[in-house]
Amino acid sequence: MSRYEQAQDNGAPGTGIPAARAAEERAAAEAVGEERAAADVEEDRAAEERAAAEQERVAAFRTRIGARALIDIHTHFMPERLLAKVWAYFDAAGPLVGRSWPITYRTDEQRRLDVLRGFGVRAFTSMLYPHKPGMARSLNDWAADFAARTPDCLHTATFYAEPGAADDVRRALGQGARVFKCHLQVGGFDPRDPALEEVWGLLADARVPVVTHCGSGPVPGAFTGPGPIGAVLERHPKLRLVVAHLGMPEYTDFLALAARHREVMLDTTMAFTGFAEEAAPFPRDALPRLADLGERVLLGTDFPNIPYPYADALESLEERTGLGSAWLRAVCHDNAARVCGLD
Repeated sequence: MSRYEQAQDNGAPGTGIPAARAAEERAAAEAVGEERAAADVEEDRAAEERAAAEQERVAAFRTRIGARALIDIHTHFMPERLLAKVWAYFDAAGPLVGRSWPITYRTDEQRRLDVLRGFGVRAFTSMLYPHKPGMARSLNDWAADFAARTPDCLHTATFYAEPGAADDVRRALGQGARVFKCHLQVGGFDPRDPALEEVWGLLADARVPVVTHCGSGPVPGAFTGPGPIGAVLERHPKLRLVVAHLGMPEYTDFLALAARHREVMLDTTMAFTGFAEEAAPFPRDALPRLADLGERVLLGTDFPNIPYPYADALESLEERTGLGSAWLRAVCHDNAARVCGLD
């Protein structure tokens, strides 16, 4: 047998595989690759169809309430590495989550921006928050850069209960921050901490809204509930506190807090959705009180970190409150436009 014939019989040099068998394996691999490519194309097409259908649902909601656009006061954008860790925590149903929580909009930053804009959201936030000391300033620098390259994002900042917190807030205000995020559950700090006394004063004087996770959902923290943050409001009655998630699950306590303090607002994040109603249903006998606070209720969603479509949040708000299109239009656009100076 010639060397050429031997090579053809043995397959590729060094493989020890006969040529016919090697050809079969190559063909099989190519077929698998083609099947995967076809499946990817089909999956992409299905995703595009779902996205288009959801845009239509949101557009129909806007039409029903008479709103040309939405303003979402509670959305999350943050450095990609940090966001990946947040998603991993949700995937693991960590202690502060307490239940299965699949992320619906697990896509890259540009795609998430495109999704919000496709829903007709004219302004949104980049809610980000430190879980330990030493993070706030770098997060604020990232948020300042994000706002500079994302004109429809309301420049967002944050702080932590630590020495220098007032300097961090003063610096963020100087950078142009228009809304702050405070997360008492994740941060695990007391809003009455002396390190924050000047912070609350600065924010009250600046008239900047502070979206604060102070309710005890989904899992209570050491300093959640109306008591700790209520004590802050007693000392700083001009603070424009926005109670995230309507104060879930202490809804009525936070409605009472808002009734006592004229500057207190609430956002609707996750409230009334099927996901939230399973664990912490909003008491229907409290709906008249929510209606009375109509000018101080703002749309929030927690996008992209939600376990259901964005349209579900809007439709649930409409169907489970029954408070009418004028109330919904104010909540979903007009109130935030006024508070954030977007009129």
